[in-house]
Amino acid sequence: MLLPRCDVVVAMTSPPLVSFLAAVYARLRGGHLVLWVMDLNPDEAIAAGWLKERSVAARVLEWCLTYSLRWAERIVVLDRFMKERVEARFGDPQIARKLIVIAPWSHDSIVRYDSEGRRAFRRMHGIDNKFVVMYSGNHSPCHPLQTLLEAAQRLNDHSEIAFCFVGGGSEFGKVKQFARDHGLNNVVCLPYQPLGEVSASLSAADLHAVVMGDPFVGILHPCKIYNVLRLGIPCLYIGAPASHVTDLMSKPKVEDWARSTRHGDADGVVAHILQAAAAGPRRCQSEVRLSEMFSQQGLVKQLVDVIENAGAGTMVEPIENAYAGR
Repeated sequence: MLLPRCDVVVAMTSPPLVSFLAAVYARLRGGHLVLWVMDLNPDEAIAAGWLKERSVAARVLEWCLTYSLRWAERIVVLDRFMKERVEARFGDPQIARKLIVIAPWSHDSIVRYDSEGRRAFRRMHGIDNKFVVMYSGNHSPCHPLQTLLEAAQRLNDHSEIAFCFVGGGSEFGKVKQFARDHGLNNVVCLPYQPLGEVSASLSAADLHAVVMGDPFVGILHPCKIYNVLRLGIPCLYIGAPASHVTDLMSKPKVEDWARSTRHGDADGVVAHILQAAAAGPRRCQSEVRLSEMFSQQGLVKQLVDVIENAGAGTMVEPIENAYAGR
């Protein structure tokens, strides 16, 4: 609050109170507020079971989010589901007019397919000569892994297939415990990898698992899909039938890399993995081409345009709106 006035304030929603403080600052000091919605709270906390819907904390967070949305001049959301949720949840035409969809981008300067790093990573962790199914990222209730773990249990006798869980979070210990309790010798659990080794880690997979809990569509965004797209490695999505990932999968010429199933369908996950393993390791050029739509170069420019036009009454039409075809 002691900072001098800024022309534009860009505020994220994580941690939840930051956007509220930014809105208060902009209102007291002047300047235009651009709200960049990474997630919605208290929606996420309620869906994950961390807060009760009518608790004092939930109502405070709700009021803070509403205040931030109403005071913002532009509201950047990450996909059409998040946009639709904000529109339906608040029912405020003034908020709806401010919404603009700009997807987050892949880590173009960091993530690339690394064939040498792939071989080294696989040798180091004893998964060389295996078909590797990898889940890499945050292990949390927002990304329930039970169905994938049940598939690993059913494939424990398939010595040619390995499951690699990379990351951390509140559910990471449960993944390791599940593997111990069920005597799974096909599961490898690794911590978050150093930034300089992420390309090698992600390139080591033959099939990437992208997981999102059904209640979190429109609350969170499946950002990890963009690095998978950039690498061109086939993907298995476990989640709701309508989501940003299934929107991507509906695009022409992507059926060769994308597989999709629902939570609770361990048999379906097993079937998809066996089919992918039978096809063998491969890279899919259609996936790489699709990733160009989410390149850092293009999407950062869109966000910059929104910031620079804050206060000018000019709306920027992002690529995401055009590609979604909705």
